[in-house]
Amino acid sequence: MSEKESKHFIENIIDKDLAEGVYDTVHTRFPPEPNGYLHIGHAKSIILNYGLAKEYGGKFNMRFDDTNPTKEKSEFVESIKKDIAWLGADWEDRLFFASDYFEQMYEGAVKLIKKGKAYVSDLSADEIREYRGTLTEPGKDDPGRERSIEENLSLFVDMKNGKFADGEKVLRAKIDMASSNMNMRDPVIYRVAHMTHHNTGDKWCIYPMYDFAHPIEDAIEGITHSICTLEFEDHRPLYNWVVTELEYPHPPKQIEFAKMYLKNVVTGKRYIKKLVETGIVDGWDDPRLVSIAALRRRGFTPESIWKFVEMSGISKANSTADYAALEYCIREDLKPAVPRMMTILDPIKLVIDNYPEGQTEMLTGVNNPENEDLGTREIPFGKELYIEREDFMEEPVKKYFRLFPGNEVRLMYAYFVTATSCEKDENGNVTVVHCTYDPATKGGDSPDGRKVKGTIHWVNASTAVPCEVRLYENIIDEEKADEAGSTYDENGDLYLNPNSLVVKNGFAEPALKDAKAFDRFQFVRQGFFCVDYKDSTDEKKVFNRIVSLKSSFVLPKNN
Repeated sequence: MSEKESKHFIENIIDKDLAEGVYDTVHTRFPPEPNGYLHIGHAKSIILNYGLAKEYGGKFNMRFDDTNPTKEKSEFVESIKKDIAWLGADWEDRLFFASDYFEQMYEGAVKLIKKGKAYVSDLSADEIREYRGTLTEPGKDDPGRERSIEENLSLFVDMKNGKFADGEKVLRAKIDMASSNMNMRDPVIYRVAHMTHHNTGDKWCIYPMYDFAHPIEDAIEGITHSICTLEFEDHRPLYNWVVTELEYPHPPKQIEFAKMYLKNVVTGKRYIKKLVETGIVDGWDDPRLVSIAALRRRGFTPESIWKFVEMSGISKANSTADYAALEYCIREDLKPAVPRMMTILDPIKLVIDNYPEGQTEMLTGVNNPENEDLGTREIPFGKELYIEREDFMEEPVKKYFRLFPGNEVRLMYAYFVTATSCEKDENGNVTVVHCTYDPATKGGDSPDGRKVKGTIHWVNASTAVPCEVRLYENIIDEEKADEAGSTYDENGDLYLNPNSLVVKNGFAEPALKDAKAFDRFQFVRQGFFCVDYKDSTDEKKVFNRIVSLKSSFVLPKNN
């Protein structure tokens, strides 16, 4: 495969622009609106824009498109900055706000009026929609379209000075009411809004519309390639019209790519808001969501998200990614990197009747069989242990190789034990299993060469650390969503999975006592886990399951 064939279409455009001298550098940006938390789809845009700047030795800007004070909050600004920094996109000293340029945008609007390219309209929003026409019928001219330049300038100054109520006047670009592109039928570029802005306070009572502001921001900052998602493709002629009419010497080029949709997740801000407000999730960073903050809290790594985005590819064709692919990426990242520890999530007691009373010995456990650099640890062992309830059956089913009366198994890193009997509560549930051990099998091997078919893990009861373990499934019920024909849930109805969170109260080995927020581990037979930064305490550790150990996901052959 040649170098060009291995590149995606945006890289090919950039290569051509540089070769032909359209630009002599590459300067990209990520421009979120601070009206909510970023999600996995935004990660694709962040990684794409930052990755291109790095690839071509260019620059990357972080810029908040804060032109709508009705929905924007400083809380969202701070969360977005944290998310982007965590992903590893370094904007260096180039942190900007659209509101930094409100003066230049106002001057740009005045320039358009003076050129006869913009006018003040008295129509309401409903009337503007009515006048716009349809896809098959041209629009009608606004009654204010033929106002004089002088009158438009005067009215626009009055708008700026607060002489009109919200919605009473707007400024429209004067383009073409018969255009086949609805976005070019004299779009509104300024509206009156008496709102306090998070960055500029009460300085302004008129605010630019996104389609007018965005190309100006790009041009002022010297952006070369303004990369956005496909829904802005029909807006590109307006983008080009703005930078052309305002006569920027090196206008940026808008390029659109396909969004990343993920099956059976919620990304729509209004639906996440609904989940938060109704208490179904505990915030925008609930680990069942796919906001970047939620993925970070659950335990995903930046590297796994980069790998997932790279696997998903960059194209013009909309497609839906499988959540299992994201899980594959985090497994591959963590398998060689984190220690494997023993925890018991559904405990019953195992008593070794012939083990010396009051004795505790230290056994050696391997932290990660795939990475010897992680070393070993000492694990306390005694007469009473905790094991998983599923590791004992009084009446075993066929091919059950764990503990049952008369059967011998290996305790991981420890000894061979043979179950002898059990105790039950008044409901018939097993509470205690009794066994004997063979002292000659220390370390898990028999000197006489006898073999056992089952190995189970355990935690020493006297030194066990209480822990809460949260097991997650997709918040969307996949079966119900599939029946309804919904492959993702950005804007559709919610098909909530009642089992999306299952909480277990169990025990961990003492090596986990000092685990800190965001520390990651593999729990034997259970999956990969992360210490919850919100709810974990020194008294009780809380672990979020990042991902189970196995998946049906198959890596595509070309990866």
